[in-house]
Amino acid sequence: MSNSTTEDSVAVPLLASLRRATNSTSQVAIVGSDVCPIESLDYEIAENDFFKQDWRGRSKVEIFQYVFMKWLLCFCIGITVSLIGFANNLAVENLAGIKFVFTSNMMIAGRFGMGIVVFTTTNLVLTLFASVITAFVAPAAAGSGIPEVKAYLNGVDAPDIFSLRTLVVKIIGNISAVSASLLIGKAGPMVHTGACVASILGQGGSKRYRLTWRWLRFFKNDRDRRDLVTCGSAAGIAASFRAPVGGVLFALEEMSSWWRSALLWRIFFSTAVVAIVLRALIDVCLSGKCGLFGKGGLIMFDVYSENASYHLGDVLPVLLLGVVGGILGSFYNFLLDKVLRAYNYIYEKGVAWKILLACAISIFTSCLLFGLPFLASCQPCPADALEECPTIGRSGNFKKYQCPPGHYNDLASLIFNTNDDAIKNLFSKNTDFEFHYFSVLLFFVTCFFLSIFSYGIVAPAGLFVPVIVTGASYGRFVGMLLGSNSNLNHGLFAVLGAASFLGGTMRMTVSTCVILLELTNNLLLLPMMMVVLLISKTVADGFNANIYNLIMKLKGFPYLYSHAEPYMRQLLVGDVVTGPLQVFNGIEKVETILHVLKTTNHNGFPVIDGPPLAAAPVLYGLILRAHILTLLKKRVFLSSPMACDSNTLAQFKAGEFAKTGSGRGDKIEDVELIEEELNMYWDLHPFSNASPYTVVETMSLAKALVIFREVGIRHLLVIPKTSNRPPVVGILTRHDFMPEHILGLHPSQCRSRWKRLRIRLPFLS
Repeated sequence: MSNSTTEDSVAVPLLASLRRATNSTSQVAIVGSDVCPIESLDYEIAENDFFKQDWRGRSKVEIFQYVFMKWLLCFCIGITVSLIGFANNLAVENLAGIKFVFTSNMMIAGRFGMGIVVFTTTNLVLTLFASVITAFVAPAAAGSGIPEVKAYLNGVDAPDIFSLRTLVVKIIGNISAVSASLLIGKAGPMVHTGACVASILGQGGSKRYRLTWRWLRFFKNDRDRRDLVTCGSAAGIAASFRAPVGGVLFALEEMSSWWRSALLWRIFFSTAVVAIVLRALIDVCLSGKCGLFGKGGLIMFDVYSENASYHLGDVLPVLLLGVVGGILGSFYNFLLDKVLRAYNYIYEKGVAWKILLACAISIFTSCLLFGLPFLASCQPCPADALEECPTIGRSGNFKKYQCPPGHYNDLASLIFNTNDDAIKNLFSKNTDFEFHYFSVLLFFVTCFFLSIFSYGIVAPAGLFVPVIVTGASYGRFVGMLLGSNSNLNHGLFAVLGAASFLGGTMRMTVSTCVILLELTNNLLLLPMMMVVLLISKTVADGFNANIYNLIMKLKGFPYLYSHAEPYMRQLLVGDVVTGPLQVFNGIEKVETILHVLKTTNHNGFPVIDGPPLAAAPVLYGLILRAHILTLLKKRVFLSSPMACDSNTLAQFKAGEFAKTGSGRGDKIEDVELIEEELNMYWDLHPFSNASPYTVVETMSLAKALVIFREVGIRHLLVIPKTSNRPPVVGILTRHDFMPEHILGLHPSQCRSRWKRLRIRLPFLS
């Protein structure tokens, strides 16, 4: 981006612009539930003279320490995330279990009125607690956190997304919200939790509280933190579903924008640690030492493998399952996008309205979940039931609810339960005759809409598990319709339905397939699941984007996709660069530096050498705003315009230029200089990146996008084609590659883009 369109300036608040259209070019975004300023990350190492000297001075012991610490941090991430995931599941089991036991006891006693009061009040208190701590303590903890983490790994930073405060609220708030019987999940918040753990471990303590660890100083840069956050996100999925390989593939397919084999090894190591720790903790729970219902059921959907036999005749129903799943998934994304936009109208009114909306959703959900089972008829207990019928308590396939002795309510077995137990009941084998058509259909419709309305509240809430529940009910209903015409039992249809709905909403194929296989321990379903996922994703891609990309766009994150739009090939880099450009001389006056920093919000400045250092103006490099602020706060200036000597450079340490963690960074307002210092000079050469990435102004915008994204840079300098012009034409940043910015400068490309879209998707005509 040229310096005239400031990269980090706070533009018009995004929420106000959502009434017309989402403004991805704005330098603010919705982080969690609040509008915050955002910045770009700098994955490029600034190779200035000072940095090179510091690296040359490192011994073999320090290099070994750097490599060793990478693996040790991955081990620590795996241990910490697995313990958090276990505690999360255990807390939900016990909180929800106590609530369901009290309510069930009142139902057995015939006190239905008191039962709904207890059920609704308990859920309301839990929801209120989750929404209050989220709204007032850590607004960045709202939602699943996956869009924020995904944007971070793409190069977008926002305040407090990985802070300790956000981590604590994410854990406690998600436990409370899930226990409140809201149709939300734990997987998304666990991804955010894992990313927070990785970021906090990697930043090496806190300067504010003077708790810094010198042995972690190597990781005080965006590149190493990016790798650690990727490990954390994979560990979060592994802890949610006890799916280590699925976690690795999830980070590769959905989260990460940059990947390499060395990172793959470390992520696999982290998820393996998670799997081992969870296995050990589950063994403890199997001995009955984990509380009221602590037998590890919520850690893994306990679906036993079965010898699934299917024939060619089963392929057609599976194909239709994938097609309908893709349509339903895209419709789900469409409705969720509209609901989140509608919620933004309410959130503009203030924090009180956010909490009021969460409470209203909780009361509505509680009344619906309590009342709907009364619509279902009581079924006699099967003589060959493999478990107690009717079930007294929380879990099981045969909920008694309001039914007489010897009967059960099949809808209550699904709806008056936790999401995880509902999935177990839907996935379970040898239960083809335990659920009625009406009950499964009503449960599907309820889950479909309740999950949409519940996600946008001000509380840590995930989408993964609600989508699995909804898809499983849809798949089981299709299996019931087919009946004896298919060789697959209803539980296997539920698994395939969950896969089709996941493919239709989240558009992940490989990772979803492996997660479900690890979840159900049934490799024989692999061919069918692959077909279902491929078809549902292909069908849904014809309508809209995946759910996380839609949410990122809604929030205003300037996410760079791996592909370039066709119109970018018709534009040159010079077509999107605007001026004027702010530059510094190699040896600059302190007063000039201070004035530029106070009057602009740019984060990178070209350094130009002119006479007498060069015969004609020539580009020397690029210096970052953060590094200039460090120099100003050090207050080591030169009395005359001359180069720095070794004694002056010796007053600086590499740690002073390291990237700060999640705390507050340096601000120009914190710099106070006297009149004498303003008339002094500073040599910027040793602290400037002498080899910044540059592109010529005649390069196509699509090619520049590939370079910008693949390298992971923050500033891309544009140089002129001819030598009779200034050495730098402008600077490209993430903002300049956003479609809204490009099409705003060139409206004609917008019309041609719509024309090409109508050709590709005729139903838009």
